[in-house]
Amino acid sequence: MSSNHLTARILSISLMLALPFTGLKADIVVIVNKENSSTSLTTEQLVDIYMGRQRYFPNGDLALRIDQDPNSEIRSDFYQKLINKSIAEVNAYWARLLFTGQATPPNVLENTQSILKAVRDNPGAVAYIDSKDVDDTVKVIGNVN
Repeated sequence: MSSNHLTARILSISLMLALPFTGLKADIVVIVNKENSSTSLTTEQLVDIYMGRQRYFPNGDLALRIDQDPNSEIRSDFYQKLINKSIAEVNAYWARLLFTGQATPPNVLENTQSILKAVRDNPGAVAYIDSKDVDDTVKVIGNVN
């Protein structure tokens, strides 16, 4: 093997390792309590609910918004996919709204099991989780792509 070929191969492998591997990103789904009459939310409705512009589901029921742990990758992915903003930008948004008293951010729970329990226990709860964590105790009403 020539030195040029070996150098090119090493460079190629180095570049592949430096690129982010997107295959590990979560397939994020939106879940609600099984008794919730909502069957779907548009992206716009989800944005309005999670960004505090709308407090109710389209059916008129109060939405109890649940957020993932602030340091979790799924939270970062959720807001990046939903509104194309980083967690720092989302935090700044909520800081402004809290300062003016216009709205409060979603409730934060630290792990998927506590999120599933909260959704099971609250008819108005809405949350997002990795699709692999969905069980038959909650209802999926959307995907976040």
